Amino acid sequence: MGLTKRKEIKSIDKDERKQKRDFEGLVSQLSNLDPQVRRWAVKDLSEFGHEASSILSKQLLEEADKSVREAILTSMLHIADPTAVETLVQCLRSENASLRNEAIEVLKNLPDQVAPLMSNLLHDKDGDVRIFAVNILETLRHPKVEDLLIEVIEKDPNVNVCATAVELLAEVGTEQSLPALRRLKDRFPEEPYILFAVDLALKRIQGG
Repeated sequence: MGLTKRKEIKSIDKDERKQKRDFEGLVSQLSNLDPQVRRWAVKDLSEFGHEASSILSKQLLEEADKSVREAILTSMLHIADPTAVETLVQCLRSENASLRNEAIEVLKNLPDQVAPLMSNLLHDKDGDVRIFAVNILETLRHPKVEDLLIEVIEKDPNVNVCATAVELLAEVGTEQSLPALRRLKDRFPEEPYILFAVDLALKRIQGG
């Protein structure tokens, strides 16, 4: 009896996978209560490219199931149009830490699309967003990464943003960064971590 029941369930899943695979049918399945149905719908919608981008973006911001969100993010990485990228950037402001981290990982894999946005992100009014931008910049290997980081440590008023930038400069900085790093110690003379991080960056850059 149990075996028969499992076969019936498998048959239902298979039939569900075959039904309504047109665009409208897939969109309607995004409201299905079964996460598996939503996940398959998301995977198939990615093949519609730009046409599906706004639908998937809306679903990402509302989706509670982690596995479905992961499928959406994979689809958005595949589509990689302005709508998808804009939504991923929007996720940086989410109160859902898991969604934020997932979005950051996708943005790190879209260097061509994200690079033009970096300047605005690094000047965002939200300090946390600026920190996320530095974290993304680490993987993008933007051609002006050092210039951008120097600007951060020279102008950003948030000590945590500056500390994050210093940590990256310790890995990618050159002698060009040395004067700005030294000046940063004067900007935050009472911040022990800044003093420690700057000294470490100076030592690494100078080959110590």
